[in-house]
Amino acid sequence: MSLQGKVAIVTGAAAMLGSAIVRAFAQAGAQVLAVDIDAERGQALQADLGSGCRFVACDIASDAALDALLADVLATEGRIDFLINNAVVYGDSGMAATRGEWLRALDVNLVSGAVLVQKAADALAAQRGAIVNMGSVGGKFGTANRALYPAAKAAILQLTRNQAATLAPRGVRVNSVSPGWTWSDALSRMAGGDRAHADRMAAPLHPLGRAGDPDDVAQVVLFLCSDAARFVTGADIPVDGGFSMLGPDQGRSARDWFDA
Repeated sequence: MSLQGKVAIVTGAAAMLGSAIVRAFAQAGAQVLAVDIDAERGQALQADLGSGCRFVACDIASDAALDALLADVLATEGRIDFLINNAVVYGDSGMAATRGEWLRALDVNLVSGAVLVQKAADALAAQRGAIVNMGSVGGKFGTANRALYPAAKAAILQLTRNQAATLAPRGVRVNSVSPGWTWSDALSRMAGGDRAHADRMAAPLHPLGRAGDPDDVAQVVLFLCSDAARFVTGADIPVDGGFSMLGPDQGRSARDWFDA
């Protein structure tokens, strides 16, 4: 899937999943603008990938910062072909969350991506480009003691359909990707940095028997932006090792549970 000559913006680019997406697009030949507030990790990513990647420090919760980002990209690259809304905050105190915590989480996880799509729509339409929003299996199922993150991710799935319907007449495709448990900053913290432990914990819930690799997700994002997905819009692609096809019985019949 060659993206030679194309320009991609990836938000949340400095974290493990974001950097895998940046790497996949750069390897496919795109010029990638890696957007994040973490300057240290962002600059390290740029140094690692070389000329195919440029780090841009940006607080996506600021309209002025988004305007400056898009002006920079259009002035230096002359076009925007792809927008990957990957930025996220995970903090979630569930029903105990304050109004301020709700507003902060929704601002970063939902609203800022929506505003960025609004601001970039004309540039994307000029290239008949593509947008990929990052959903999650967490936006599809009930989870005790969490509220902010899953509410935002559920909203992203609906927003994706609305954006797809709105932008289709302009030739812009909009899809989402919903990872299952994926080796990421958050999962690494929970597993104490032990990938084998994460895979053991993930195995009973993911029929393919492990947590996802960041590149598993990145390759599907890449596909959705490529010409191979030229007739796909308004879709959510689960990249979850089978997690979302199981019910609470984990894919086993009642007889299996009784026999066990």
